[in-house]
This record gives sequence, structure tokens and C-alpha cells, in this order.
Amino acid sequence: MMYRAYQTFANLHDPIRLFASASERVSNNWFGSFTLNPMQRLAAHYEQISLLGFTHTRPDFKIQEVVDSLGKSKIVSEEILYSTHFCNLVRFKKDGVEGQPKILLVAPMSGHFATLLAGTIKTLLKDHEVYVTDWLNIRDIPVSCGEFDFDSYIEHIIQFLEYIGPGTHLMAVCQPTVACLAATAIMSEDKNPCVPASLILMAGPIDVSQSPTKVNELATSKPMSWFEEKLIGIIPDQFNGVERRVYPGFLQLMAFMSMNPERHADSFKKLYEYRVNGDNEKADVIHDFYEEYFAIMDLSAPFYLETIQKVFMDRDLATGKLTYQGRLVNPRLIKKTFLLTVEGERDDICGIGQTLAAQDLCSGLPGYRKSHHLQAGVGHYGVFNGKRWDGQIYPVVRNLIQSAL
Repeated sequence: MMYRAYQTFANLHDPIRLFASASERVSNNWFGSFTLNPMQRLAAHYEQISLLGFTHTRPDFKIQEVVDSLGKSKIVSEEILYSTHFCNLVRFKKDGVEGQPKILLVAPMSGHFATLLAGTIKTLLKDHEVYVTDWLNIRDIPVSCGEFDFDSYIEHIIQFLEYIGPGTHLMAVCQPTVACLAATAIMSEDKNPCVPASLILMAGPIDVSQSPTKVNELATSKPMSWFEEKLIGIIPDQFNGVERRVYPGFLQLMAFMSMNPERHADSFKKLYEYRVNGDNEKADVIHDFYEEYFAIMDLSAPFYLETIQKVFMDRDLATGKLTYQGRLVNPRLIKKTFLLTVEGERDDICGIGQTLAAQDLCSGLPGYRKSHHLQAGVGHYGVFNGKRWDGQIYPVVRNLIQSAL
């Protein structure tokens, strides 16, 4: 009933947003040349209305070219190399450039599409050939394709690493840090030739007992039965995934936004002020962020519930109890992969120390293969996007990859 009620409201609201979007364009095109005219203010209001709403349509990555570290502009092509029912392996390739280090960037499956990492990808493309896990919206996948659970997530990472081949560097942003560490441990134990050359873990919940945040507290304050009863919905019959049990993306996003309502309200206030005052460059940055941020995808219920249980409630990886297809995951068996953990000083989703915990778990690695970077002045999103990511964190990542070649 919850999902059906949401979808009914969305169906009613969408025409209003479309009208507002069209009206904004008309106001700007017809009257935008007159400074501080009433139509400019009206257009700014329409923009807010058109932006305030969720979409389940995956945006484009919008990466057509990139300026490399030598200052040369390169055309970027995007192609799907490998597909499963649940994910596309996408490669971003610079025309005329061969032999650069290969990175598999594992995007979170946490209510947003992989396109949220477009800024991360564009920066990595300066010096690397980049592959990305482009997770598909579970509500569009028929039940006949099977379920997607925590083991499925790890299995996809291993499959993609094997497809790309030896020497690939593995980078995880937030939620997939646990699965990527597990995949690396399993592949190391199996002496798989495609074990990652380096493992870069960015702001992820390896051990949530370290500096717990509101996210961690919510995940441990209720019994599993509460999550199943209150947060799991059923896909209605207008979608291909009809009857699938899911954790709806709109609930995930609303939970994240409720943690910082003042910040989001201030952003929309600034968007209006910038637009009215003609500071369109600053306004576009805010608009583009929320256009991407409000593009949501649902999560498979088995995957979501197992993540709550394994990662947040029981801390299976941190306590040595995590299994993959019945096998115990043992990070101590990682012997050759270079490890980098990265955290943000102001991260309110993954607290300081949660990602660093991977260093102790990987006790089989010699000290020279392990490094950590704590970035001052950034929150969760700033760890992998923005000026400090570009100017301070990325150079650390690049140097780690170079040392692992």
C-alpha cells in the first residue's frame, strides 16, 4: 500500500512539475533579457516547483570529453561491455589513449543511480581508463530474473574484475566498501589472477562501531521486524518488476534529507537568489546537483535487509563473521593488494574510523602496502566530489595506483 500511495501521488504531481518546467523555459526565453523583471522571478519560482520531485529515470553521465593531467582535451566514449539482469558494466574510454591503469569504480546501491558519481569519474579519467557498475533500477526487473541479495553484490564485483582482467584497481564509494573488501579477500584466498592490484575504500561502513552517526543509530535502534514491516514496499503492476519486494528509493532519500533539512532548504533559497540576481553559473551548480540527487532507484528487499543485518546490526565483517556463498570472508588473506582508505572529517554518514578499520582487518598486508587519508573540511559527498576531491584526495588516489603498478 505504501508504494502504491507514493506512486499515485507522483502520478498526480508529475504534470504540475512538467508545466512548471515548461513555464520556466518560456519565461526565460521571452523575458530573460530584462534585468530583475517579474517574469525572471516567476521563472525562478517555476524552477523550484519543477525541481521538487523525484524521478526514477536514470540521468545521463554527461561526460563527452575530459582534460587530462597534461592539459590536453580528449573525447570520451561510453559503452556497455558486459551486462547481467541487475547491472551494466560501463567503460569510459578516451579516444587515442591506450595502456593507462584500469579502475573499476563500484557505485553504491543506495537509492541513487551510478550517475551520481559522474564528477568522480571525470576526475579519474584524467589518468585512467574507468569502468563503472551501472546498477539497474530493481523495479524495472521482472521477478523471473531472480532475487538480488548481498552475495549477489559481491558476485558481481568478482565477475566484473574477471571480465576486465588482471591488474585492475578496485575503488568503492561508501556502501560497497564492505562488498569490495569481501570480494578482494575471496579472490585472494582463491589465488585468482584478477585480484585487484589496489583497493581504494572511500567513506564506507567497514566497522560502524567507530564514531557512530545518525544513520548507524537508526539502523541499530529497531528490530529487523520493524524494517521489514515499515520500510519494505511492493512494486505496483504498472512496472516490469511488479510484485517485487523493495526498499523504495523515495524512503531512502527522504531519510537522508531529514538529517540535514536546513542545509537543503538553504540550498533552494540560494538557487532562487542566484537565479533572480543573474548568477546563473552558481545556480546551475545547485540545480544540476538536485536534478541528479532526486533521480532515485529502489533497492531489492533481500539486499537491503541483509545489509542492515550484516553491516550495521551484527558488524559481520568487523567481527570476522561475514560469509560469501557459505564461505567465511577472511581479509587477513589479502597479501598483495595495495590498500588505501579515505575518510572525511565532517562525514555525517560514515564517521571517522569506520573506513580506517579496514587497515586492521587486512593484517596480512605489510605496512608499506597500506595507507590512509583523512580529508579536512569535507562531509560525505565531498570525499568523492568537488574541489577537495579534485585537488587533494584524487592526487593521493592517483599516487597509490601508480605505486601499485
